Amino acid sequence: MLEAYRVVKAAYATTAFDGEGARRSGGRFNSPGTRVVYCSDSLALALLEVAVHLPSYRGLRGRVSFQLSFPERIVEKMEETDLPKDWRSTPPSRSSQNVGDIWIAEGRSAILSVPSVLLPNARNYILNPLHPHFAKITIAEPEPIPIDSRLEK
Repeated sequence: MLEAYRVVKAAYATTAFDGEGARRSGGRFNSPGTRVVYCSDSLALALLEVAVHLPSYRGLRGRVSFQLSFPERIVEKMEETDLPKDWRSTPPSRSSQNVGDIWIAEGRSAILSVPSVLLPNARNYILNPLHPHFAKITIAEPEPIPIDSRLEK
């Protein structure tokens, strides 16, 4: 079994896996209109993936984390060589968004594993909440994330 982590504002804990936020805003591997859920292979990376979009670490307050586990057989893994040359660009390129959009449209798997832009040897997981194998993902209850006071400067 593989593990993943998702960090969200506590206020959104009940809807953390519906993909609505990514559908509205788009992301690195989905364009607006495509419903996905972003997770990471460690809690540290999940926090970093959130923090990179915040003006300060204070924005991490009031967040919860979810731990997920799932069988490797429901995961499609992509390496950097499988991705468009501009997949690391900021803002995300249309070509990287197409990767996720096509994966969703084709229904190839419940989870897509991709390298992290922030940490080269780490992985992010993109979940397809509408895939039939999404039910094979075990999602633990949300846990509060204590934020060290040194990060609140």
